[in-house]
Amino acid sequence: MPSGPSTSGVGRVIAGRYLLLNQLGSGGMGHVWLAHDQRLACEVALKEIVFRDPSEAGHEREARVARARAEARHAAGLRGHPHVVTVHDVLEHDGLPWIVMEYVPGAVDLRELIARRGPLAPAECARIGLAVLDALTAGHERGVMHRDVKPANILLAPDRGGAPYGRVLLTDYGISVQPDAGETRYTLTSVLVGTAGYLAPERATGGSPTPAADLFSLGCTLYHAVEGCGPFERDSHFAEISAVVTEEPRPPVRAGALAPVLAAMLVKEPELRISAAQTETALSQIVTPQADPFTRTQTDLGSQPPWAQPAPPPPSPPAAPPLVTSGGGSRRRTRPRALHSALAGLLGLALAGGGVWYAVAQQPPGGGGGDATASPYGTDVGLGRALRDGDCVTVDWPGGVPFQGTPQVALDAQCGGPPDGQVMAFVAAASAAEARDRGPARCEEVTQEIRGKLADVRGLALVPTAQGFTASGRRTACLVVGAHGPVYGPLGGHRKPGTKFLDVSSMQKRDCLEVRSNRDARLVSCAGPHDEEVLGFTRLAQDVTLEEAGAEAADLACGKDVAPGEYGFDPSVYRAGSWTSEGPWKAGTHFVVCTVRKQNGGTMEGDGS
Repeated sequence: MPSGPSTSGVGRVIAGRYLLLNQLGSGGMGHVWLAHDQRLACEVALKEIVFRDPSEAGHEREARVARARAEARHAAGLRGHPHVVTVHDVLEHDGLPWIVMEYVPGAVDLRELIARRGPLAPAECARIGLAVLDALTAGHERGVMHRDVKPANILLAPDRGGAPYGRVLLTDYGISVQPDAGETRYTLTSVLVGTAGYLAPERATGGSPTPAADLFSLGCTLYHAVEGCGPFERDSHFAEISAVVTEEPRPPVRAGALAPVLAAMLVKEPELRISAAQTETALSQIVTPQADPFTRTQTDLGSQPPWAQPAPPPPSPPAAPPLVTSGGGSRRRTRPRALHSALAGLLGLALAGGGVWYAVAQQPPGGGGGDATASPYGTDVGLGRALRDGDCVTVDWPGGVPFQGTPQVALDAQCGGPPDGQVMAFVAAASAAEARDRGPARCEEVTQEIRGKLADVRGLALVPTAQGFTASGRRTACLVVGAHGPVYGPLGGHRKPGTKFLDVSSMQKRDCLEVRSNRDARLVSCAGPHDEEVLGFTRLAQDVTLEEAGAEAADLACGKDVAPGEYGFDPSVYRAGSWTSEGPWKAGTHFVVCTVRKQNGGTMEGDGS
């Protein structure tokens, strides 16, 4: 955020509560102030929406003030996300809107940092890109587009470990009021398109805001970060707009491994542009280079999340044991916000044991012969028909050792066996050879998001044999299976609101929970009242019993390792909660689902956006 504080307005009290201390900076929206909240005795940032044209029609002013309120509500819907500057409130003072935001001490925006220090290293740009992509994806899942991703809207601040730029935050989230100040912006029928040189071609020509357009803007931003200037930087704003639409980006010279990712993000046609999931995979591999997906290597345990430490896998429990929550007392309902663990967001490693296992890697081409129609994936796998989206399965590994050899897979028609996993996606191919060569890596990409939200799962790619290629529907089936035991029910989007959790293995980040008792949690919509919200996972020591975890140990561990305050929840109002079940103790993983609850046991209200 630009420096050079101004004293104009210092000492004013806004809305009878916020004392302006000094001006932090100015931009297209107006001024940003450091203010003291006299009611809560803390510092906040106040964004003053300035309209510099006194002749502006009254109805136009009213419409733009209303837009500021609506857009601020969208941004507030992402509060608690580790990579979004939290919006606390929007108010009106002297006829103008003010937005009350989180104050981030020591923050510098990416544009200013590059101006001071020069271009950043490709791996550092990839790290920043992962964090911003995480924030954008959270908004997109709520139907909110940012519309103005650029270096000036990315803040870098010290993290808890003292790294000066370790914390990455996206600001000005979805706020589309357009006062005339700072960088030139463009409107079409009064709708903000973006900042010249960073907006997507389809937006420049009048298209609607989309996730793909935000991704293009992020590509421009990362290009600026690694090269020191924008890919379409020209002498005038009009020339930049023209270049975005008609010219290819300037070839990068410093980007290194980041260059092909940038090229894919800056494709003109949105339907041909790289997806968010693919971008996350590519950036993660730059931040933390990974082995070839066809080569299984043991990851350094120091780089894995705590629940990913290996443990001897005992036999899967035959039925779902009851859930246990710590702390006692019944509550009403909960919902998950678009939260991602900062670690998972930066490293892309929220998996227990790595990536997707290639199910037919040990078979020769052809899958061992047999009737192709009856065995699309080979006789060793044994399925009698091609899998369908949402199919639940049981998986038996040779010798009972998970992820060794080719598993025998069977359908679980009722998804209540309990199932070991579920079909989450498919990857089409032109030939059986292409399916074998590209299917597992593509399954890695398309299931990465759901795997990152679960504590103890891995991917499983069922690749069709040459004889069974047509019978398989000409596609590889991409499954998510439990790493150390069953998943006890449907996963991800296959779950229905009101579904009762039979085991914590199917709880995922951003889930909202209705808690009917200490042993009864149900999935509910995050748009309404809820009792708890899943923030992440941790792992307890091997000597901690399930009873001890349910009594207090799990809550204490979650309060330390997945503290709600790290996600923007006020510690005076919220506290850490936890859920455990017998499955992780039988499997030896001892992982715990960490949630946030209200201190008084009340509901966490939906924001209605």
